Amino acid sequence: MNANMHRNPGHRALRSGRTSIPHHIYHVTVVTSARTPWFKNDCVAHQVARCLGDRQLLGDAATLAWVLMPDHFHWLCQLGEDDPLPVVVARMKSATARKANAVLGREGQLWQRGYHERAVRGHDDVEQVARYIVGNPIRAGLAEEPGAYPYWNHVWL
Repeated sequence: MNANMHRNPGHRALRSGRTSIPHHIYHVTVVTSARTPWFKNDCVAHQVARCLGDRQLLGDAATLAWVLMPDHFHWLCQLGEDDPLPVVVARMKSATARKANAVLGREGQLWQRGYHERAVRGHDDVEQVARYIVGNPIRAGLAEEPGAYPYWNHVWL
């Protein structure tokens, strides 16, 4: 067994049973390394937020909703035909880490290894998940209403 798995057994469990279905919608959660609240810094948050809708980064995937919290982000994305979920998420994590680290004047790991994803089933579930995602700042006490928090978006606006 890989020594890395002993240090972070949860990472292996996150990959267990993972599937990637073209055109399917996924709710993805990505957490910063050591849950460091890098995105309390508005300049960093702004740069990362710009990536979440970047068509070039997404390839043929689409962002449906997202919210950037101080130490993680929730992302509702729909895959296209070409890239599987791990490729789309890795591309997003890499680009956002480069942007954030450039603003912070640092190098090194920004995100925890892996990510959590849940396949979304049915149209009603998609809207419910989107409401959950954009409601995160309210539940965390960062805003009283979604429009008062600057780092979120969804396609139903």
